[in-house]
Amino acid sequence: MKKKLVSVLLAATMVATMAGCGKTETTPSSASSQAPDNSGASQAAVEEDYNLEDLYIVVDGTVTATVDSGQDKFIEQWEAAVSEKIGHPVKLHINQLDHSDYSGTVSRLLTTGTPGDGSYPDALIMSATMFREYSSTGLLWDMADAYANAEFQNRITLPAINEGMKDSEGHLYGFAPTYGNGCVTYVKKAWLDAVGMKIEDIKTYDDYFNMLKAFTEQDPDGDGKAGTYGVIAAGYGKLDEAPYINYMPEFWQDAYPAIYQKNGVWVDGFQEQATIDALKRLNAAYEAGVIDPDTEEAGTKQAREKWFSNDQSTSEGVFTYWAGTWLQTLTDNLAKNDVDSQIEQLPPIKEIKDSWGGYINREAPVWVITDDGDGSNAREQAIFDALLETMLDGDTVQTLWTYGAEDVHWSIHAEEFTTNASDPEKAKTYTYEEGKFHLKQSPNDPNSLWKKNHLDAVLVISPLTNGYVDTVDLVVEGNKFFTENCVDAPTSPANETLTQIQNDLVSLKTQLMNEVVTGEKSAEDAIAEYKDSFGSDIETILAELNAQ
Repeated sequence: MKKKLVSVLLAATMVATMAGCGKTETTPSSASSQAPDNSGASQAAVEEDYNLEDLYIVVDGTVTATVDSGQDKFIEQWEAAVSEKIGHPVKLHINQLDHSDYSGTVSRLLTTGTPGDGSYPDALIMSATMFREYSSTGLLWDMADAYANAEFQNRITLPAINEGMKDSEGHLYGFAPTYGNGCVTYVKKAWLDAVGMKIEDIKTYDDYFNMLKAFTEQDPDGDGKAGTYGVIAAGYGKLDEAPYINYMPEFWQDAYPAIYQKNGVWVDGFQEQATIDALKRLNAAYEAGVIDPDTEEAGTKQAREKWFSNDQSTSEGVFTYWAGTWLQTLTDNLAKNDVDSQIEQLPPIKEIKDSWGGYINREAPVWVITDDGDGSNAREQAIFDALLETMLDGDTVQTLWTYGAEDVHWSIHAEEFTTNASDPEKAKTYTYEEGKFHLKQSPNDPNSLWKKNHLDAVLVISPLTNGYVDTVDLVVEGNKFFTENCVDAPTSPANETLTQIQNDLVSLKTQLMNEVVTGEKSAEDAIAEYKDSFGSDIETILAELNAQ
C-alpha cells in the first residue's frame, strides 16, 4: 500500500513539475484504515527509548520568524528550552518553503528524500487539503495514543478540532494546534468616502459590484484621473487549497468548485450550475475592468503589496484576506506607505449569508509526523515529545511558537522605542515598565511592531498559562468580526483515486477558470471540457466516497 501511494505521489509531482464557528466534522476514509500496522503509537507499544539528536521540520509562511527576521534566535531559544524539558539536547533544522508551490515541493521531498539523512522531513505543516490527500498513504504516523497521553490534554479548550480529525478506526495522522481562521473582505474607507459610499450600504452583490465600478471609474485615490481597480486577489479562485472561494467570496457566493458533501452526499461542485454562474460573474467583472488583471498571476504577497502600495494610482479598493492579525498588518502597511490607513470590514453580502451563512472558516492546518516504517514507534514518539508536546506547554516553548524569541520579538524588560522616528507625523513612542509583556519592533522592519510567530494566541486550542497575551485592539476587533460572521468549511474528502489525479485536476480547473474569466471560452464550454477530461474519474471518486 505504501509503495503504491508513494509512486502515485511521485507521478503527480512529475506532472505538476494550512473561537471556532463550530465543530469541524470529518468523513472517514476506508483507505485510512489500510495504513500499515506499524504506522503509529496506537498500534504498537514503544519498544525502546530513542535518542533524538536532530529534528528536521518543513514549514510554510505561517512561521513568521523567518531567516530574515530572527529565526536563528528562535531556534537557539527553542533548543535550550526543549532540551531542558525532555532532558537531552535536540538540534532543530527548519526548511521554510515558498508558499506558492508548497504542496508540490512537499510532494517531491516525501517521494525522493530518505528518512534520517536530513533530506526527508521528520515533521511538517500541511493544509487540510494536503492532509486529506496524505492521510491514507501510509507515510504519516498515527499519533492517536501520543495525543491522548499528552500533558497538554488537561488544558485543551477546543478538543473537537483534533477529535474530529480521527478516522473511523480512531487513527489520528495530524495535529492541529489552532482552529482554522478564514478571510474577510477589507475596503479602504478613504475610497468609500471619495465615491460617496458607506460600508453599511453594501448589502447585496449588486451593491458590491457598483462599489467596484465606482472605484474603477471614478477617482478614489484623488490623483485627478481614473486608472484604479475595484478588487485584487491571489487568483480568481484558489482551486488547489480549501476552502477555494475565500479570496473572492462575493463572486463565488453559493459555489464550491471542488468535491464536497451536500446534504450528506458527496458531489462535485465544479460541475454545478452555481460554479457556472460564479464564472460568469467573474467574467462580467473582468470585462467591466473592475478586477485588477494582475489577479490571474498574483500570489498573496504581490496582491497585498499592490493593495497597500505607496502608489495608489493603479491600486484597488477591495482586498479579501485573512482575519484578525491581518487587519492590523494591513493597517500598519498602509500607514507605513503614507496611505490613509482606515479599513472597513465588509459584513457578508446577502447572497453569501443566504447560501453558506457567512465567510468560510477553513479546516485547521495540521502538523504531521512521518512514519519511517521500521516497525518501531520510538523515533516518532520522540519527535512528538520534542515538537508537538512542547509546542503547547503553556509556557516557554509555546511562547516561542506564539510570539518568537525573547528580547528579539518580545520582552518583559523595561524599554522605550519609537517607530517611524524620522517622520514626526507618523512617529509613535512605546514605553514599558519592567515585567510588562510587550512586542518589540520587527527585526526586519524597525518601523513596525512584531505581531506573532506561528501560533495565534486567539486561535490556539490550549491557551498560554504565563499571562503573556498581547491584546492589540485591531487584532481583537478583527477576530471578533470574523467569529461573528463565519461558518465552518465543508470537509475535505480523503480518497486514493482523487489523490492520484489531484494535480492534473487542479491544473485543468485553474486553466479553464482563467479562460472563462478572460473571455476565451464560455463557462458552459469550460465545464463540458472538464467533464470530457475527468467526468468518468469524478464518477468513480464520488461512488467510492458515497459508498463509505
